[in-house]
Amino acid sequence: MILVDEYDKPLLDLVEKPELQEHNKEVFKGFFSTLKSFDEYIQFIFITGVSKFHKVSIFSDLNQLTDISLSKQYAGICGITDAELGQYFGENIAELAREQEISREECMTELKKAYDGYRFHPDGVRVYNPYSLLNAFFDREFGSYWFATGTPTFLIRKLRENCFDVRKFTDQTIYANESVLKDYTGDILEPVPLLYQTGYLTIEDYDKQRKRYTLCFPNEEVKYGFLENLMPSYVPKAIAGTGLDVFTLDDYIENGKVDRIRDVLTALFANIAYTQDADPFEHYFQSVIYIVFTLLGKYTVCEMHTYSGRIDCRVQTNDYIYLFEFKRDDSAEAALAQIDSRDYALPFIADSRKLFKIDVSFDSATRKLVGWKVAE
Repeated sequence: MILVDEYDKPLLDLVEKPELQEHNKEVFKGFFSTLKSFDEYIQFIFITGVSKFHKVSIFSDLNQLTDISLSKQYAGICGITDAELGQYFGENIAELAREQEISREECMTELKKAYDGYRFHPDGVRVYNPYSLLNAFFDREFGSYWFATGTPTFLIRKLRENCFDVRKFTDQTIYANESVLKDYTGDILEPVPLLYQTGYLTIEDYDKQRKRYTLCFPNEEVKYGFLENLMPSYVPKAIAGTGLDVFTLDDYIENGKVDRIRDVLTALFANIAYTQDADPFEHYFQSVIYIVFTLLGKYTVCEMHTYSGRIDCRVQTNDYIYLFEFKRDDSAEAALAQIDSRDYALPFIADSRKLFKIDVSFDSATRKLVGWKVAE
């Protein structure tokens, strides 16, 4: 019986050192080719890894393997299902609930939001991340554990270089076919298969007619952890203690300090990573808006749909509602006129909280926030 775990780590760790990676591929090919000659002695082989490296012939001689990457029969093999969670972790759930001073049902809801959601077949069961789940039970806290080792820098850089539209992460418009998910070679660093195979995306839906998978974040631990790692790539100075961090902005939003909100956004846009290309800069501008407001959490919705159109962003706290409309190379007055003409505030007319309509204008030539209008 032969078990090989994370066989591809010595390959993925060298994606930016092709000569060393090629050397390791040859070593791997020699090892797996040797196994073929021992058929009469081997009863079982199980190999796990993030990428299949199908087209580089590592497994070309070991042709009796069965790929179960997208098999419904084995969809729950690499995680903890809801049934298993209830059957084997009842005591742990009770202890976590007591520590957090919540009910068992509330505890289950929080666990599902934080660590569940991985799906390896469109009709398969969803599974929890075992590592995060077990750490939550050990610490008796809903912590972020999967990102303790950090997001690979090459993956972050690849998203930026490809001008990947980060808004797609939450609007369910990331698509892939089976070959992308299953047979990705690792030779070409394409963002979507890398994100799927490394666990940042999972299967949300499958269109049988188009043979197309829809991918999204599996849970909140991945969503917020990934965006936190992504933010410094766009705005290097957006770190704790600089006044450009999400915590500072969160405090101002929580306390209705609209002028200070303006100051933070002005500084953020002025510190967007430099690029000479107009279109990528527009991409960075949109990405920063999306990342910042998504990281705020607290009832934040970007591109919220209303009966008369959609608002760029809505943020709600216990005391305030903010409706943001962003314009590039246009006036803040135009943005305010759009909010008023389309009755974006109408759904909140009966809400007792104070409502701010905030219109922001950004100039791409000067890379500055040049217009800011607030109406209550």
